[in-house]
Amino acid sequence: MAVRRSLVARIVTHACIIIGVILSLYPFYWLIVMSTNTTAEIFDYPPKLTFGPHLLENIGKVMASIDLLSALANTLFVSLACAVLVMFFDSLAAFAFAKYNFPGKNVLFVILIATFLIPGSLSLVPSFVLMSELGWVGRFEALIIPGAANAFGIFLLRQFATSSIPDELVESSRIDGAGFWRTYWHVGVPMLRGGLAFLGIFTFIGAWNDYVWPLIILVDPKQQTLQTALQTLNSIYITDYSMVMAGALISVVPLIGIFIIGSRHFIANIAAGALKG
Repeated sequence: MAVRRSLVARIVTHACIIIGVILSLYPFYWLIVMSTNTTAEIFDYPPKLTFGPHLLENIGKVMASIDLLSALANTLFVSLACAVLVMFFDSLAAFAFAKYNFPGKNVLFVILIATFLIPGSLSLVPSFVLMSELGWVGRFEALIIPGAANAFGIFLLRQFATSSIPDELVESSRIDGAGFWRTYWHVGVPMLRGGLAFLGIFTFIGAWNDYVWPLIILVDPKQQTLQTALQTLNSIYITDYSMVMAGALISVVPLIGIFIIGSRHFIANIAAGALKG
């Protein structure tokens, strides 16, 4: 009886997982379907659920309408810069919060957590005024520097550091004469690779998909990021939805590649931690 219940539980669990995967993948499937058909075929009834032969044609329309390669290069540069800076500064702060004692540590951490309560939209006007005072309006610095560190990443990596970096290892490093920077680089960073992989993916995707702030801060069409460039594909009167979906597909493909590359490190470190445990 117990074996039968276990078998039924496994079947139900796997069925739920399969259904969840199908529901998660269906939007991507539908995006590809719309990207490979014409706008008229998208609005057919019943809807066409098979791939069409118009993908290259739709991509050609996108490239003829916007400077796609320049927008991709701009977005890649901004996203990589944000991800690298966030991983560095957040891991640095998280390591200090987790493994070192200093005056005001708890108060600073409470203030840091309190910033989660502030909606990001409230900072748009003050941030724009600050960027204007610095002379960064219309420059990539305004997209990169304000996002070089965030409370979420510090909190996440602090939790990783607290649970995965033994205090004895840090103490041994101190006894061997290593200072803060050497301990951080040789002890903290290797132990935080799983968290850094996740944070890097999360930050890269967030910067890649950011639309409102680049729309506000960038003024030169040659500096457009991908999301702001794709927005211009929407016409006031007539919208070629097959072209818009092809542009959306182009913007999604690099994210899938980044996720596949980064998730390997994330999953490998989780598996290694499980084996050690």
